[in-house]
Amino acid sequence: MITPTPQTHTAKGTPAGWPVRQLSVFLHNRVGALMSLVKLLTEHRIEVLGLSLQDSTELALVRLIPSDPETTELLFIEKGIPHVVFPVTVVELKQTDHSLVHALSALLSAEVNIDFSYPLFVRPAGNPLFVLHLDSPEVGAEVLNSAGFKVLTQEDLSR
Repeated sequence: MITPTPQTHTAKGTPAGWPVRQLSVFLHNRVGALMSLVKLLTEHRIEVLGLSLQDSTELALVRLIPSDPETTELLFIEKGIPHVVFPVTVVELKQTDHSLVHALSALLSAEVNIDFSYPLFVRPAGNPLFVLHLDSPEVGAEVLNSAGFKVLTQEDLSR
């Protein structure tokens, strides 16, 4: 009989080792819309760790990495804010020349496609962090780890 390994949880309730979660929302493309969203989060003690914004004439797609994805999702549900949650890969780049090239080359060698990417605002260990949405996140994480890069979990960011 196989006994499941007990799962530890972060202080915020996320199982340890889980991938980082990104929440995506559409905002009407008007003055102050992004400020209202960020203010809502900060009023609930949620820090925006990373953010990507793509806009069009009518709407803006906001992709964000919050410090507390569980509370953020509950807040969005409570406020009626339509959203989607995606697991993303967050890789810690090294403070060396061509670190990004080496990370991208490792993914290319494994034929892992990058759907979108953006940097994070935070640097827990002082190194740049890069968010990647990959078509094969498990393979991508394994390849990046094998190439000497650290792939962060939600626990690493939600401390």
